Formats: sequence, C-alpha cells, structure tokens
Amino acid sequence: MIDLHTHTLFSDGVLLPSELARRAEVKGYRFIGLADHVDASNIDWVVPRIAAAAAANNPVTRVQIVPCAELTHVPPALFDGLTRRARDLGAAVVVAHGESPVEPVAPGTNRAAIEAGVDILAHPGLITREEAALAASKGVLLEITTRKGHSLTNGHVARLALETGAGLVLNTDAHEPGDLVDIDFAILVARGAGLDPDAFERMQARAMDLIQGRGLA
Repeated sequence: MIDLHTHTLFSDGVLLPSELARRAEVKGYRFIGLADHVDASNIDWVVPRIAAAAAANNPVTRVQIVPCAELTHVPPALFDGLTRRARDLGAAVVVAHGESPVEPVAPGTNRAAIEAGVDILAHPGLITREEAALAASKGVLLEITTRKGHSLTNGHVARLALETGAGLVLNTDAHEPGDLVDIDFAILVARGAGLDPDAFERMQARAMDLIQGRGLA
C-alpha cells in the first residue's frame, strides 16, 4: 500500500509523523506521504520538519516516509512560485488541494496547479476534460480518494482519466488513525469509482514510479 496524501499535527491532523507512520506500518503500508497543508504563511516551517522526520525515521523503520506538501486554498496565481518553493524546502512530492465538491476552492485552482507542475492534483472534483488532458500531457497524477465528501466525484475523475490518458493515484487524505485503510478497502474504493483491480495496481505502480523518480526507493 502506497499513500502519498496524509496529514500530521503540523497542519490539521492529530498525530506526530512518527505515530502516523507507525500506524500505517501496522496497516501494511510500504510508503506514506506526509502532505501537510501549507501556503505562503507556513511552508518554510512545515516542509523542513516533515523532511527531518523522514530523514530520522526511514533508516530504522520498515514503512518509509515520503516528505510531501499540500498547497491548500492558495490563490491560483501563487501556485507556480509555491510549487518551486516546496521543492526547494525538501518536499519530494507536491500535492495540490484541488477543486473538491465540498469546499470553496477558488475556481481555476485545478488548472493553475497542473500548469505549475505539481505531482498530484488531490480530489479535483468536477475536473474538465481539457484539464484532465492537460494533466496527462504534463504527467500530473489525478487523485482517487477514500476521504468522505471529497470522494463524491471519484467516478467522474476516473472516467476522464481513462478517456484522456491521465495517470491516477489512490490516497486516503488521512487526518486521524481511523482514516487509514487497508489494501482491501482501497481496492473497494477503486471499484466504486469504476476501476478494476488491474487499474488499482496501475495506480500503485504510478505512485511507486513517482517515489523512485525522487530517489526514495
């Protein structure tokens, strides 16, 4: 199980990085991405601490922490600069908080995040076909999520990804221990989005390719 979108108490999660990683390890996770919410106000404080947790834990634990950052509710015009800033500070994977159907995300966020070259567009809601095609051309992965509310548009996202060739990744967006899932539930969520078990394996492979591309595996 690879999950590249979770949260610790460095944003609105409830656990320290070490405890979240340990609970994920018990669930059978191989990699867990700690992608705390950041914007211009806290990015320079949060990202280095997640990177430090990864550097300390990874040599001595089976589960591997992937230092990530989720750019959240930032004005679309700021995505380019903040994406580069997150990488400079140590985020191996940059996640964008997409236009979820259950939050007032600024219109244009999906496109701005894709154009900025983030790695994952999280819960992109009613993403357009044009945006999905743009994600495919730029190698931005679209998220299928297990999180309540955000998951309402999983089927729409999966369909457009299949039609346009955009890559998919499945994440939990976990904020507390109960949000972590085992692989059987993850496969069930994928099936609910209209994806077969082979598609789930492809999503895990895409996540692994991303991790390996960052020199983390």
